[in-house]
Amino acid sequence: MPAKRPHVVIIGGGFGGLEAAKSLAKADVDITLIDKTNHHLFQPLLYQVATAGLAAPAIAAPTRSLFRHQANLTTLLAEVLDIQPSDKKVFLSDDTTVVFDHLIVAAGATHSYFGHDEWAAFAPGLKTLEDAFEIRRRVLFAFESAEKEPDPEKRQHWLTLCVIGAGPTGVEMAGAFAEIARQTLVGEFRRINPHDARILLIEGGPRVLQAMPESLSQKALEQLEKLGVEVRLNAIVTGIDATGLEVRGPAPAGVLGTVDYRIASQCVVWAAGVAASPLGGLLAQHTDCQTDRAGRFMVSPDLSVPGFPAISVIGDLALAMSHAPGKSPSAVPGVSPGAKQMGRWAAHNILSRIEGKPTRAFRYADYGNLATIGHNAAVVDLSTPLGPLRFSGRWAWWFWLLAHIYFLIGFRNRLVVLMDWASAYFSFSRNARVVAGTLHKAVPPVGES
Repeated sequence: MPAKRPHVVIIGGGFGGLEAAKSLAKADVDITLIDKTNHHLFQPLLYQVATAGLAAPAIAAPTRSLFRHQANLTTLLAEVLDIQPSDKKVFLSDDTTVVFDHLIVAAGATHSYFGHDEWAAFAPGLKTLEDAFEIRRRVLFAFESAEKEPDPEKRQHWLTLCVIGAGPTGVEMAGAFAEIARQTLVGEFRRINPHDARILLIEGGPRVLQAMPESLSQKALEQLEKLGVEVRLNAIVTGIDATGLEVRGPAPAGVLGTVDYRIASQCVVWAAGVAASPLGGLLAQHTDCQTDRAGRFMVSPDLSVPGFPAISVIGDLALAMSHAPGKSPSAVPGVSPGAKQMGRWAAHNILSRIEGKPTRAFRYADYGNLATIGHNAAVVDLSTPLGPLRFSGRWAWWFWLLAHIYFLIGFRNRLVVLMDWASAYFSFSRNARVVAGTLHKAVPPVGES
């Protein structure tokens, strides 16, 4: 009777989980990939779905389709409710239990409202396709509501679109909103001029894209303002409700200190913070390990759970350090390249354990950061053997475009996205503007003070 092959369970079909599964394709193991959705989502372009630039199938691929030729992998559509490390069991939402020999937890992250979860109903974040559809619906319906509003002041309230948080997602979303108002919708309405829309980007810190060098941050700010985005820095959101938001920020020029004021808006998007999947907290309780304030699990140098070498935690759920020779350990950023590299590393360490070999401490290769702002506007910060390479503007935008086309999953998706972008480049059109549902009866906005 043949010996039973080691069973590797992977929780999460994002970048980290996908890369781990692919890395074990030729290994003598059985793999079970568990995810609560039936698709892999290319999250760096999710904002394009939210802003009607791309249709959902262009950035998503069915998980089963991706692994149809990988005979050692089984896909399960289910939500993980709990993990029992000592018994090596995973408990699913359909009351089934999966037993593992090795486990990779790549459950990702969700939105963080910094203790104000009640804001979620009024300011959706962007992590899933459902989030993207809801944001797109709110943005397009804001213009439709403005078209019906006879009062000029109330009409302007409908045309005030707010994005909270000036990281890559917030910057990209604000730039896309500005292009929708200034270019895409021009000439389509009779009672309003979409160009009159106010796009506000509200950031609690001193600059946009704070993970980037200050010079590129300034370039991004200039490009946003050129598009017509109002950027408010050092502005802290203190409240969000159905009619707008409360902000504490710098006083007007010539006045010292800060002031509290209100912005009336029926369309607010949250891009200010993320929190690790609740699975990280559950796993920490069961293993007596620590998480940081964002809920990220503090892993060992080889990405395993301290005291439980059969379990690895990767991606946005992991607070991982890169251990490059001759350098001090540094935190791995929560970006897709980091998740993919951790997925490959965790898979290779599992094979080392199976073969009785020592595991290796994780080393992260930082290739840099990039973000797009709008048409021919982007910033790029690359790490090269000769030092950092930084540029912005038109060439940065082309670099961003080609990089995202290259990393998309599947030839069809690359072709569709390339064709949609080519069409939008010359016509400024956004072809994914169909939304489901009806125009809701919203609460009339309260004016700005």
